[in-house]
Amino acid sequence: MSTAPKIISENRCFGGTVGFYSHHSQTCNSKMRFAVYQPPKAKSERVPVLYFLSGLTCTEENFMAKAGAQKFAAKYGLMLVAPDTSPRDTGIPGENDDWDFGTGAGFYVDATVEPWSEHYQMYSYVVEELPAIIAQHFPAQIDHQGIFGHSMGGHGALICALRNPEQYTSVSALAPIAAPTQCPWGKKAFTNYLGEDEENWDIYDASELVLTVGYKRPILIDQGTADPFLEKQQLLPGIFAQACEKAGVPLTLRFQEGYNHSYYFISSFVEDHIRHHAAALKLEN
Repeated sequence: MSTAPKIISENRCFGGTVGFYSHHSQTCNSKMRFAVYQPPKAKSERVPVLYFLSGLTCTEENFMAKAGAQKFAAKYGLMLVAPDTSPRDTGIPGENDDWDFGTGAGFYVDATVEPWSEHYQMYSYVVEELPAIIAQHFPAQIDHQGIFGHSMGGHGALICALRNPEQYTSVSALAPIAAPTQCPWGKKAFTNYLGEDEENWDIYDASELVLTVGYKRPILIDQGTADPFLEKQQLLPGIFAQACEKAGVPLTLRFQEGYNHSYYFISSFVEDHIRHHAAALKLEN
């Protein structure tokens, strides 16, 4: 079993608490870290949980430090949980060589190819182990969960929600890698983590999943028009939109004029996303 999380630091924020924690993950067979914002309401009762999955090169700290989300989580009474983006310091040769693969780039898949398969089990970590830890050690309503993310984390949020509609009441994404089997980032990661048989990739591609899983909950996606990775065909939101239309999945895809891929973009629209999740979780401000 996973060990109880150890406190790295805790800080007051908008009447609640931002905490950073570490623990030994049985799923990833390594030390893992995550961050939690507990709103003021959590002092007296259990509250719904909203998971945020970060993008390439990020840690559990980026979202809590840069997104400005705690103010709105406090307003709606939501707990925010942000895991790290990969195992770290596993000893796998080359894990720190590339910024878009290995450390900081777990892609929220369960690796099946050695040596990555021994540690890089981020899908199961996010969907199974981390929620169990949150349920055991924090005042969370574990039956009321939402998930969202940015870039690689937007991809992660979409696949987690699509594959587990009973677990996640709501989903949204900011500039997600929406069709990873068709973009350079995804092809590189999936080949190395999952092998060269592309039939094994589809369960981690939102644009493929949405055609087969029968998902019916509303999805919100924001995408900046000045995002350099949009032009480089890394994100491919149009492919996901076409798949949603074909499958009859309610998607709101908003193109935000002049915004890029940064946390300035995330902080500009994070309130809208938290409101989207709060509405799905039937929370009042």
